Amino acid sequence: MHRFFPYILKSIWGHRTRTLLTVTGSAVALFVFCIVTSVGEGLDRLTEDTLTERTLIMFQTNRFCPATSSLPEDYATQVRKLPGVVDAIPIKVYTNNCRASLDVVVFHGVPADKLQSARSLKLASGDWATFERLDDGAMIGRSVARRRGVTTGDRFSIGGLTVTVAGVFSAPKPSEEDLIYTHLAFLQRMRGKQNVGRVTQHEVLLTEQADSQTVAAQIDDLFRDGPVATDTRTKGVFQAASVSDLAELIGFAHYLGVACVGLVLMLVATTTVMAVQDRIREHGVLRTIGVSDRQVYAMVLIESLIVSTVGGVLGVGLALGTLAANPISLGAEAVTIAFEPSLSVALYGLAAAALSGLVAGLIPAWQASRCEIVAALRHV
Repeated sequence: MHRFFPYILKSIWGHRTRTLLTVTGSAVALFVFCIVTSVGEGLDRLTEDTLTERTLIMFQTNRFCPATSSLPEDYATQVRKLPGVVDAIPIKVYTNNCRASLDVVVFHGVPADKLQSARSLKLASGDWATFERLDDGAMIGRSVARRRGVTTGDRFSIGGLTVTVAGVFSAPKPSEEDLIYTHLAFLQRMRGKQNVGRVTQHEVLLTEQADSQTVAAQIDDLFRDGPVATDTRTKGVFQAASVSDLAELIGFAHYLGVACVGLVLMLVATTTVMAVQDRIREHGVLRTIGVSDRQVYAMVLIESLIVSTVGGVLGVGLALGTLAANPISLGAEAVTIAFEPSLSVALYGLAAAALSGLVAGLIPAWQASRCEIVAALRHV
């Protein structure tokens, strides 16, 4: 078939306006498909990390938004004594928006001596010594830094809170790069003296042998009759519950992705049918000079595949470039879902484009290969 490729490419370029319109439409549809797919992947990465099963989040019972949860900081001391617990880290959470938003900024106030050991953060700029020295120092995630246009040494303000950027970090999980870490005492004082000794939640780290459900039940039993009752869940369950409404919307958005693939299929199929109709006499001539039915079938199918794949490459490239240049995150209740370009998103997009091209070309290719030679030569 390689000797027919010049003919196939010439046929595609022969109706360049129609081809360009089809490629553009396919690219737009695949762009939307990749964006939707990246959202779903972000949600999966957030809730399916193995470490989330060995980490518990202790929250105030019957509370949802971090602004409404308030636990004694010294709960951590009692939790550390329980069997199967490696450590308990008090965390003060502050967010500029507790509702669903595309621009959520989340601060986590953490004891400075716990931050490095509890998080796998890699500094892109700045240093830990500066963070520990500055009372208002902050370590800011790479995605937030790029989105807000700040870098090490800058002063960053939002919602009445101002910090000095001591460093910018990257993290294994994209959602972690949407966080800003500060000193625990700084966030406590920022909300008033009455908040000193109070935190939003405790993060409990477990041994590999510990049963997370058993330890969670022990923690809640321990504080059931205490000053503040707790609701303890694995980190994955806690995050999934926080973004449950968003998860439903993301699930619905998957139908939009399927519709985009269907649109690509219809665009390419329409273009291929029109191309076959325009070249009925050409196919008759090809059959006359000895080109077989299978070869005609393959040529039309390859033409459909090329048009669809070119549109797919453009759409996927545009989507990945947009996500790389403009980090986007969707958040609710101080839990963020990061949209990030990935190899799997690219492969899904290209596979969808190729499959659409193949399916779209099946019927037109069959029609071209089954056309009678005499009828084709008489066609005007």
